[in-house]
Amino acid sequence: MSSEKENIQTINPATGEKLNTYELMSAKEAEDAVKKCHEAFLDWRLVTPEDRAKQIQAIGKSLGKYKDELAKLMTSEMGKLESQGGDEIDLCIGICDWTAANAPASLKADERELPNGGKGFVTYSPMGVIYGIQPWNFPTYQVIRYAIANLMAGNGVLLKHAENVTGSALLLEKMFLDAGLPKNLFTVLRISHEVSDKIIENDLVRGVTLTGSPKAGKYIGELAGKNLKKSVLELGSNDAYMVLADADISLAVEKCVEGRTYNNGETCVAAKRFIVVDEVFEEFKKAFVSKMSAIKHGDPTKESSDIGPMAREDLRDELHEQVEESVKNGAEILCGGKIPEGNGFYYPATVLGNVKPGQPAYSDELFGPVASLIHAKDDEDAMRIANDSRFGLGGGIFSKDEDKAVELASKYFDTGMVFINSFGLAQPNMPFGGVKNSGFGREHGGFGLHEFVNAKSVMILKS
Repeated sequence: MSSEKENIQTINPATGEKLNTYELMSAKEAEDAVKKCHEAFLDWRLVTPEDRAKQIQAIGKSLGKYKDELAKLMTSEMGKLESQGGDEIDLCIGICDWTAANAPASLKADERELPNGGKGFVTYSPMGVIYGIQPWNFPTYQVIRYAIANLMAGNGVLLKHAENVTGSALLLEKMFLDAGLPKNLFTVLRISHEVSDKIIENDLVRGVTLTGSPKAGKYIGELAGKNLKKSVLELGSNDAYMVLADADISLAVEKCVEGRTYNNGETCVAAKRFIVVDEVFEEFKKAFVSKMSAIKHGDPTKESSDIGPMAREDLRDELHEQVEESVKNGAEILCGGKIPEGNGFYYPATVLGNVKPGQPAYSDELFGPVASLIHAKDDEDAMRIANDSRFGLGGGIFSKDEDKAVELASKYFDTGMVFINSFGLAQPNMPFGGVKNSGFGREHGGFGLHEFVNAKSVMILKS
């Protein structure tokens, strides 16, 4: 939205109808919110990790209390299936519980003997106010992912959420307060991009985390670096899922369809490129296209719908343009590929074949239910194609030889996360993040807990 607008307008993507209007903060109001968050941090940093953990656990319980209301709100604002909204909230509760149980030990000071016989301590001190800029596709999870780790670490947290899920952001803020979190320690900023830049420049803001596009990542990363602010960037991908000659084809098809259509296909770590070796290509292609053709798009509040609408009309139009451009350059539509008539921003489950370099379907991120089917000669060629990408967030390998798949994943797959014979999103105890144009830094698994802390050396030297 233009920075000249005074209000944010949310729209139901299933109908195209307006939902709500929210007033943007002024630059002065946003600056005051930063100050108040910093003041709340000054007290919060002194709370013991054990007591912070109790507060994090209470936030998890608050998420459970508001689960139905929040799931329905997410569906109305961005179009995900209501059942998947519930799954998202369950994951967030799991993150809260895991963090509460494991983080205090991770934040405990390390004691070590110094070479001269003295004693040293490494303490993990909170840095201050951390600013998060988050997208719309997982309105709750994207927030919980960075906010819980940073609150647990003792930091204050600011959130600029995507405008189309403003209602979800404000409900989360209410839930945090209802859970007993000190006022102003977690604050939603309803601000323009210009005011957001000023937040990054603010001396009280000590770190910046963004989930978004590579273009946004380059801009935010440059601005953060210019102001000497630590940053974490998670920038999406065109994840490759390799189907090798010894794969269980039935399982591979099932998981690849799930991986491409989950959350309406609008997932940074979704399965997007399907690289299948020659020996099983035709078998996989036939079954995969058949199952993708059967995916029903429709009202996300109905159990009969397999996928809902895309979150915004412009996003659907952009996806369709990528499909058309790919076809113009040699790709073929095996199913889907046409914008349906009627209200709402729907796009059918689509499979593109004959995908080659020079097409958006090969090189770019298609953020919607469009699968790129790519033919490989053999296992080695499949890995070459998988790594032939400027992205590297996630990926998958299907093979009955798990040891071989793990070796390929560990030694050769140039990406941040690899799923073996499965599709997944995130696990609370495993690191989440990517390489190359998919960004840098890690979240989850204790890794996110240490992104925005000061690993401080305290030394007692022997005389």
